[in-house]
Amino acid sequence: MEMEQRCCVVGLGYIGLPTAAVFADCGWDVLGVDVNPDVIAVINEGDVHIEEPGLPQLLRRQVELGRLRAALVPAVADVFIIAVPTPIDADKRADLTYVEEAIRSLLPVLAPGNVVIVESTIPPRTMDDCITPMLTEAGWRVGEDLYLAHCPERVLPGRILHELIHNHRIVGGVDVDSTRRAAQVYRTVVQGDVVETEAVTAEMTKLMENTYRDVNIALSNELVQISDQLGIDAWEVIRLANHHPRVGLHQPGPGVGGHCLAVDPYFITEKAPVESRLIRTAREINSDMPVYVTKQIQEAMKGIASPKVALFGLAYKGNVDDVRESPGLAVWEILSQEVGWQVVAHDPFVSEKKVALPLLGEEDALQDADCLVILTDHTPFAQLEGARLARLMRTPFIFDTKGILQLNHPDLIVRRLGTPFLNRVNLVGEVPTV
Repeated sequence: MEMEQRCCVVGLGYIGLPTAAVFADCGWDVLGVDVNPDVIAVINEGDVHIEEPGLPQLLRRQVELGRLRAALVPAVADVFIIAVPTPIDADKRADLTYVEEAIRSLLPVLAPGNVVIVESTIPPRTMDDCITPMLTEAGWRVGEDLYLAHCPERVLPGRILHELIHNHRIVGGVDVDSTRRAAQVYRTVVQGDVVETEAVTAEMTKLMENTYRDVNIALSNELVQISDQLGIDAWEVIRLANHHPRVGLHQPGPGVGGHCLAVDPYFITEKAPVESRLIRTAREINSDMPVYVTKQIQEAMKGIASPKVALFGLAYKGNVDDVRESPGLAVWEILSQEVGWQVVAHDPFVSEKKVALPLLGEEDALQDADCLVILTDHTPFAQLEGARLARLMRTPFIFDTKGILQLNHPDLIVRRLGTPFLNRVNLVGEVPTV
């Protein structure tokens, strides 16, 4: 397929911006589109508005070379990539508003031979039942003079630039020609395999990739609760069970966040509510974990009047600034708004503009705290020193929900989620019951 190598990427967030930069680095003339004028201004200055290793340098180089620019509206191109969010609404159903608006924004600039690719995660049959009719009603013959495909992203924050190039990609067209043309687009960038299928299969494949992980995390989180009840070390159970050659238990934690694992399973349950019993139960377990964690904290704080709780980590995963669906934010809201305690937060990766609460430096957050809760496995948190914690905190109780701390200080009371206390005297001199 011959093309002039012009690509328009609609949506310049955690996926769209790295995608635009990578396509530009592979020789494409790229226009990035976003509805936020501040984002447009930042990008055209050669800067970034999101945290991702390597992205600032790559983007600046492409902007300086003139291969990448940003605008508020799409322009004529050969390939259009939709990378806008697909949140869930109050009923846990996919909100396709952004995707539909993105498609409508293309209508004035579409031309025969264009390839339109939706990377946004969408429920099964969205390409066939929603996107194709929109383009057909606009007068396009999809599969004949316009080509339409779904190619879901499958990258890990912190490794996005590498994985956009080296991961295998699934490309599902609404017809054979659309699949073939979209696959050719990705083969100009991707060094992994580009696997061709149909749109509905690509849609479900992406959802099941993330649902698989959500269900397995739920299994470990359920193990945590069982272990707490029986006085068993869940982390040691996981370690030993994973010696089995066909077992790979996931790590437990305070919940599941991010725009993928915490959201994508609902796209399946929306379409098949009766049949998706296991998926629904797993979602309930993981979404309830912040409540479970706060109950554990409240139990540990019995006997302490008006405790100060320091939450370390509001990002949903380690070493990123992404707070979407963060269990840390849920824990903060419960303890501060519902319980009414003094709750402070510290996260070296997250800026205050991303959260609706003040963030403190590490020492200010720890000063006179009665409870330190580790909610994100940021690398700096694993390096916390026991003597410093004991010196700064009023009551040196540490609750590690991510299993990253290696503290062995006689003045600290340390507990890991899903394990017995590391020392057997709690804050009021009784045998711990949590």
